Amino acid sequence: MEKIRCGWCEKDDLYRKYHDEEWGRPVFDDRTIFEFLVLESFQAGLSWYTILSKRENFRKAFDNFDYRKIAGYSDAKTEGLMQDPGIIRNRLKIKATVNNAQRFMEVQEEFGSFSEYIWAFVGGKPLDNMPETLSDIPAVTEVSDALAKDLKKRGFKFMGSTVVYAHMQATGMVNDHLKNCFIRW
Repeated sequence: MEKIRCGWCEKDDLYRKYHDEEWGRPVFDDRTIFEFLVLESFQAGLSWYTILSKRENFRKAFDNFDYRKIAGYSDAKTEGLMQDPGIIRNRLKIKATVNNAQRFMEVQEEFGSFSEYIWAFVGGKPLDNMPETLSDIPAVTEVSDALAKDLKKRGFKFMGSTVVYAHMQATGMVNDHLKNCFIRW
């Protein structure tokens, strides 16, 4: 019997693997949360498939998303990233990644962990939208609006409400697996 999945992931094996093993699973580890923040910010204006297909290159280029290292990147390092054909070579997004690593650590300092900060926006547990069809899944919500506004106030870049909502979906802050998806928890 064939497994029923959310329709967006039927494109190919890369999407199916991501859907089956990661998407929508609650993430509380700060490094992994930072990885998704970076990937989601690079995805702005592009397809998620493009980002997923370059994910390993991003990991290599950005020191496995070690935000402590990234926060200290020099101008020479960011210029070097502009020459890396394995990633999205967008100067503003690369500089935003360095900035966001610095802001990320400031939030950790204030809240003890970035996870504590971000999960507080959903009361510490995933919100469940119980969508029946892909068209039932929103692009933004009041929660993503509030989180994006707070991130912006804290100096984060490329963290609009749509990017933030995609991050919330990816890291399981919201469960948007369709009702008939075999992954639903």
